Amino acid sequence: MMKKNKFILAVLLLIPSFMFAQSDSLLSMLDGNQDTSNEPVAYSFKGTRLINMHTIETLGKGSLDFRISHRFGNFSSGVANLWGIDGPAALHLAFDYSINDDFAVGVGRTNIDQMYDALVKYRLLKQKVNNSMPISLTLIASANIITAKFASNGVDKFPNVSNRLAYYFQAMFARKFSEKLTVQLSPTLVHYNLVLNTTDKNDIFANAFMLRYKLTKRFALTGEYIARLSKYTRETNLYRNSASVGVDIETGGHVFQLFVTNSTAINPVQVIPYTATQWSKNEIRIGFNVSRVF
Repeated sequence: MMKKNKFILAVLLLIPSFMFAQSDSLLSMLDGNQDTSNEPVAYSFKGTRLINMHTIETLGKGSLDFRISHRFGNFSSGVANLWGIDGPAALHLAFDYSINDDFAVGVGRTNIDQMYDALVKYRLLKQKVNNSMPISLTLIASANIITAKFASNGVDKFPNVSNRLAYYFQAMFARKFSEKLTVQLSPTLVHYNLVLNTTDKNDIFANAFMLRYKLTKRFALTGEYIARLSKYTRETNLYRNSASVGVDIETGGHVFQLFVTNSTAINPVQVIPYTATQWSKNEIRIGFNVSRVF
């Protein structure tokens, strides 16, 4: 299973290089009248999230995005648990509002640790059709608070509200290489004011690699791999990198995302440091995101 796991990740990481060799540039797919257009490239991704992580996309001014994210139980739980369908499940509800075309704010809540989150997201650079700006860059900052009660001998583990806070900061670099292929890299810092386990560290650096390959007008393949660049725990082999593969399905005003992932959590501040399950042991789960824009 370990060899199978390595093969899956190798394929995921090699897809872009194959696509680069096979795909024409975005400009070559546009007609001559548009070659010199200084307009931004449209729809690098079809949603503000891909699987667990944010994309560079922000919505149009005054748009409200309501998102439901769900992860079923562990596939390795077997037939008695219907391979995870019976749960336990993870759920995240989110509302994002675009103040203008480049700036958005959002709030959300997940049942894991009963965590609430708030974010600000700003589209700093936009890739241009004429390649005068070759990439897109979006920045995001998120504050999160754990509201679950963790007690030891009747004493709350978090004596102060500030102990319950966690943050993440991310820079998202993306390029739409063709009408079909978009690739994104997202350097990320996660910080916990007070870690959940004594062996954990307060900070972890990671880089998320994400791609979307459009097959038809309404159907696309997606992939996401989060490489942890620093050790989050003093214990070896306790936490794992998150790896996910899935599909995007557009259905009118909805974007439905179906995928398989080894991450239990949904909020990036929990996914990056606290993914403890792995593909090689079939510790994966089916998940979906449903987005409705108003």
